[in-house]
Amino acid sequence: MEFKHKPVLFEETIQSLDVRPDGFYIDGTAGGGGHSSAILEKLVSGKLLSIDQDPDAVETVKRRFAGNPCSVVRRANFSEMVKVAEEEGFSQADGVLLDIGVSSHQLDTPERGFSYHYDAPLDMRMSQEGVSAADLVNTLSWQQLAEIISRYGEDRNARSIAKGIVAAREKSPVETTLQLAEIIKASVPAAVRREQGHPARKTFQALRIAVNGELDHLSAGLDAAFSLLRPGGRLAVITFHSLEDRMVKQRMASWCQGCTCPPDFPVCVCGKKPKAKLLYKKGLAPSQEELEENPRARSARLRVCIKTDAGVNR
Repeated sequence: MEFKHKPVLFEETIQSLDVRPDGFYIDGTAGGGGHSSAILEKLVSGKLLSIDQDPDAVETVKRRFAGNPCSVVRRANFSEMVKVAEEEGFSQADGVLLDIGVSSHQLDTPERGFSYHYDAPLDMRMSQEGVSAADLVNTLSWQQLAEIISRYGEDRNARSIAKGIVAAREKSPVETTLQLAEIIKASVPAAVRREQGHPARKTFQALRIAVNGELDHLSAGLDAAFSLLRPGGRLAVITFHSLEDRMVKQRMASWCQGCTCPPDFPVCVCGKKPKAKLLYKKGLAPSQEELEENPRARSARLRVCIKTDAGVNR
């Protein structure tokens, strides 16, 4: 199946990268190649390294950019971009893009098991390798499941949902998305079902994050991306829920922090300079027009920072 993904905040992201014709750029989450294509259109002698862990995405992007001398495509997690860039002969980047989270293709391909709208095997593996969501719901204790649902789904009903899953699997294994969705629906109060949309949304998000180690990869990927930037290079990150956005906001804030001397010191003695500066004081949200065209964009945020001379390791 063709890998299709509708990029969110598309124009804002490409403009924020300020692509130079001779620059080196990394798209750490290539997906269907939407952002990569726009970057490649601006390159003349530069290079774009497009990375994705999903084999479907890699196959699509390789086919889409075949014969383009500016394009390099690799299968990897974006947290591994330093190693991949070095293998491709690049030590610094003028810009890095990370579009975090699940793609439209993954959500809309039933057999991938990301959505509670289709009946499919309970999978959720972006790389199509390793432990699946079915493995987690059928082997973890209710306490472990509740921790995942509470931490990654921020769901107040985590305990009752986890206990409901464990009770259901004692009768038969939980193997499909709709089977899990029905268990979740039966495990929450009627008021939750009436007032908060589909009660499975937060649990599915939590399991997806756990299965793919998303927050760990994001933390490592942010540091990897920043380490690759040359002075003046830009890191653009699109997030889709509060856990991701909070991490990106805090990491960029730490890079942008300068002097840490106590306020009562008459002069700075720490000598700390900001390693980066924010392009936008606050993250950019989708326009109303974009939200009408793509409701999935409602929680998206774009944050961009620019590396300073002080951010270079000496």
